[in-house]
Amino acid sequence: MSPWLTVIGIGEDGFSGLGKNARRALLSATQVVGSQRQLDLLPACIRAERRTWPSPFSLAPVLALRGEPVCVLASGDPMLYGVGASLARVVAPSEMHVLPSPSSFSLAAARLGWALQDVTTLSVVARPVAALNAHLHNGARLLVLSNDASSPATIAALLRDRGFGPSRMTVLEHLGGPAERRVETRATEWHELPVADLNLVAIDCQADASAQPLSRIGGLPDSAFRHDGQLTKRDVRAITLARLAPLPGQLLWDVGAGSGSIGIEWMRAYPNCRTLAIEADAGRQQLIEHNRDALGVPGLQLIRGKAPQALQGLERPDAIFIGGGVTCEGVLDTCWQQLKPGGRLVANAVTLQSEMLLMSWRQRHGGELTRVHIAQAQPLGEFDTWRQALPITLLDVTKPLDA
Repeated sequence: MSPWLTVIGIGEDGFSGLGKNARRALLSATQVVGSQRQLDLLPACIRAERRTWPSPFSLAPVLALRGEPVCVLASGDPMLYGVGASLARVVAPSEMHVLPSPSSFSLAAARLGWALQDVTTLSVVARPVAALNAHLHNGARLLVLSNDASSPATIAALLRDRGFGPSRMTVLEHLGGPAERRVETRATEWHELPVADLNLVAIDCQADASAQPLSRIGGLPDSAFRHDGQLTKRDVRAITLARLAPLPGQLLWDVGAGSGSIGIEWMRAYPNCRTLAIEADAGRQQLIEHNRDALGVPGLQLIRGKAPQALQGLERPDAIFIGGGVTCEGVLDTCWQQLKPGGRLVANAVTLQSEMLLMSWRQRHGGELTRVHIAQAQPLGEFDTWRQALPITLLDVTKPLDA
């Protein structure tokens, strides 16, 4: 099928800033779909029927026009946090033609003199601002697409709370258009300054003495998490994550998630890693919700319930960690059945009963058993001695591709 849909990136300079291919598509279209602001940028010579997106947002009006010459307007680059990426999931490449304009990120980097490849680009458009927490470290440069005029104040408050109050904030409004403007200040000095709804926030991160730098390598300090004692401790957590071996875009089941530490660090490894954290205890569910936001992975999905019942109907995972409930009847069997071929299952045991269960499981399904002994130096009178933590037995097994 030849392309019936043209997705056009349009900037603040409107129709005059478009190339000839985009202009030709608009002149020949029977329908043009976009936001009211974008449609208002078109001149009267565009005779196509103009349609605004429905609320709540849906692609259905565009898909219903399949076969007609249709144009969809997007801001800047449609494939970068834009509607083009959403359409590409449901429309074949042969049916769609995308004509991008410079993105807000590109324009902002040009205005600031920042090398775009050295900058972290984020969006809080209909997304939790807590996602910024995973990217804050001294010297980092962030470009953040705002949801509306309130976003800069929300971002400034987050920076202050996380010990990054000295960070330089530059709010860029209406990039690329006649109303372009910038507002510069530090997060500590932001006091509800008036800004336009259409804005981008550039952050040059600078930490104060209270900031706690957090690596993205597995094994964050235990103090980074709120917990009630049900926490996979730092060294064991690092070993466990190494066995789970997160890869971009993969899904983890964190079964008996406790404070959520394993699933949270799995998601911190790569921005597009995902976690389903299964936890039955209401108090620990609240801890998971706090920790996921504080550590910058608000997209972690909490499944409230007890395994194995709560596992029914969930998306099949690429990896599974069982940190609690390994002795509950049916948990290991259900997890193994639902794990994708080639996926990794890691289970930790502290009690003799759970250890015996893992040993029996290994006899039937293979894998490796590892006993982990960790001791820490602690005071004993005027001297120091080693205090041994409870040993952990760790099962690591990969599901065969033909299973």
